[in-house]
Order: sequence, then C-alpha cells, then structure tokens
Amino acid sequence: MMKPDNSAPGFKKSPGHRIETRPAGMRVRVTLAGETLADTGNAIEMKEGDYPAVYYVPRRDVRMDRLTRTAHTTYCPYKGHASYFSVANGPANAVWSYEQPYDEMAGIKDLLSFYPDKFDSITVSKD
Repeated sequence: MMKPDNSAPGFKKSPGHRIETRPAGMRVRVTLAGETLADTGNAIEMKEGDYPAVYYVPRRDVRMDRLTRTAHTTYCPYKGHASYFSVANGPANAVWSYEQPYDEMAGIKDLLSFYPDKFDSITVSKD
C-alpha cells in the first residue's frame, strides 16, 4: 500500500523557498514571571528566509502542566497546521506545535515553539 502524499504545497509552488532545521547544539530556556517553562539541550533550530531563528523544544523538556491546548490554529503551506497552547495565568496562544507537519518538516513534529514577545526571555546559551 502506498503512503499518501504529504508533501508541502508551498515547496511545490515555490521550490526556491528554504527552511533549514538542525539540532541547535545549545541550551534553550524559556521563562515567564520568574518561572522556567522550558529548559532543554535538545532543541531544533529553524531558519526560514530572513526571519530570526526559531527554536522547537521537545515536550519532555517543557512544563506541560502549565500549558492548556486552545482551539486556535494556523496554517503554513510549508509546515502544515499548527496547534496552540496558552500558559495558565499567562499569555494566550503563546506556544505552537506542528503535530502532523508536512513530510519536509517532519523534524519538528510534536515539538513546541514559543512566541518571544509573550515571554520574559528565551535564552540560547552554550551551558
């Protein structure tokens, strides 16, 4: 049985568009109101065009007990449909995840990313 095609339509339409993912090789920490919500040495760094790098964090390194899934979704023709989470007693729709990304973006499946402007800090360091 053939696997259904789950290729990103964005890449078919714009084959020159580049999105690069790789292990960040750095420690990524996310804090809000003095609390660490994510802390990992296993983040994936994504670079897309001229945008700043975005870091995707494994759920095991995130305080999932502080997040609540919301009904909010968005769509990217390169990555797929994103699901969102709000922080308990904090910002709404501040965290997103591609739970069924297009094949080209399989490396970010189920990882979480954080909007920098909704948190006190997202630090990336060598320690």
